[in-house]
Amino acid sequence: MNISFTELTGSSVKLVPLRPEHAEGLYEASKHPEIWTYLPQKITSLISAERWIIDALQQQETGKELPLVVVDQTTGRIVGSTRLLNISIPNRQLEIGWTWYNPSVWRTKVNTECKYLLLQYCFENLHTVRVQFTADARNDRSNKAIKRIGAIQEGVLRKNRILEDGYIRDACVYSIIEDEWSSVKSKLQQFLLKDYADFNDAPHPIVYNIT
Repeated sequence: MNISFTELTGSSVKLVPLRPEHAEGLYEASKHPEIWTYLPQKITSLISAERWIIDALQQQETGKELPLVVVDQTTGRIVGSTRLLNISIPNRQLEIGWTWYNPSVWRTKVNTECKYLLLQYCFENLHTVRVQFTADARNDRSNKAIKRIGAIQEGVLRKNRILEDGYIRDACVYSIIEDEWSSVKSKLQQFLLKDYADFNDAPHPIVYNIT
């Protein structure tokens, strides 16, 4: 598993490895308190965005994570962030997590296309055998979104993380394994076709490019 790329490009978004110069764009995208209700860390200022990036890049240096920014292809603006984390090269598995978006792209095609790009990269380029997702048990929106793409719930980790406000959360754990990727891929493609039709976008939305 050689986890290295310049960007993953879809029809409406692209995923780019996080860099220090993304601080201002991340901060602008993060100015909505509801983004951070269930996440263990928050971006509340430009300084905290810079600190958030430093922490993320330190995790990248361990080889266990790859933090990414989500860029809207139409506007060129950063609209969120996500990561590959808990990377285990010997076991060919990892997790997709730390995902957040500006509310302006909630309930749009953005999350579907991001998951499509990441899962296709994981299963078809990295040849992973398992991709995991974790969500705060209270976060109905995230749990529904994970189930929607076809991930299977494996269980609940009780009191597995203490959040900044002191709350000790339970986490729902899901996975997609390599045997399931073909059916999950077809489902995501159908979602994207419908999403693009609903948004009156190009008739052939399934564009995938890795550089």
